[in-house]
Amino acid sequence: MDLGLKGKIALVTGASRGLGFATAEILAQEGTRIAINSRDQRHLDHAAKKLAQYGVDVITLPGDLTNLDIPGQLVSATLKAFGGIDLLFTNAGGPPPAAFEDIDEDTWSHAIDLSFMSHVRLIRAALPALRRSESPSVLTVTSVSVKQPIPNLVLSNSIRAATAGLTKTLALELGKEGIRFNSILPSWTHTERVEQLMADRAARMGTNIEAEIESQNEQTPLGRMGTPEEFGRAAAFLLSPAASYITGAMLTIDGGTYKGLF
Repeated sequence: MDLGLKGKIALVTGASRGLGFATAEILAQEGTRIAINSRDQRHLDHAAKKLAQYGVDVITLPGDLTNLDIPGQLVSATLKAFGGIDLLFTNAGGPPPAAFEDIDEDTWSHAIDLSFMSHVRLIRAALPALRRSESPSVLTVTSVSVKQPIPNLVLSNSIRAATAGLTKTLALELGKEGIRFNSILPSWTHTERVEQLMADRAARMGTNIEAEIESQNEQTPLGRMGTPEEFGRAAAFLLSPAASYITGAMLTIDGGTYKGLF
């Protein structure tokens, strides 16, 4: 199936590794021109070199999304390089694991900037360009914790739910303008972020990372964690014109981990 992505312009944040890079790679394979962002220029350069092998234009845009000026700068740089934005993929690293009583005010504020306001600022900055696109699409990345809270992740459980609410609301408000908004709620996908969470769990449980990964796999109907590539394929589809009648969707990619009906 042709996803209709050839020649489209995408801004992908959190894209040097993990879920963001996997999404950027699928988009590149489909012929999308891509602006990729993360905090580390070295990692960005490595990612861009991999993406360039698909024969598409790629630019690197370093910047910390918790800085309130960075989202606007990323959008401006993408417009300067490519002249527009059709696809916006908003993704940032997750807040640290911790129990509620161990989290201070500054940590809450930083987590809100990272896992909620980064989406708000990116979308707000990109809206004028999206309104000029013939196939505008926004995909936010949250977590299955939006539907099923994860122990010792009160920051993620709380703040990512706000992003889900934002995504659904914008799908309703801006649908009449043809701008689609969807979110992916990943569960345990084998990325560096998940390895860090498994290391934290192992330290608390007195085990090791391998044992905690095996224990988590046993709780998943498919018996394993997902891969970034599996996430990336679903993300590229939701962003693409092939998904033109899908908006306001909260898609869990979790191997069946979520136990609810809806």
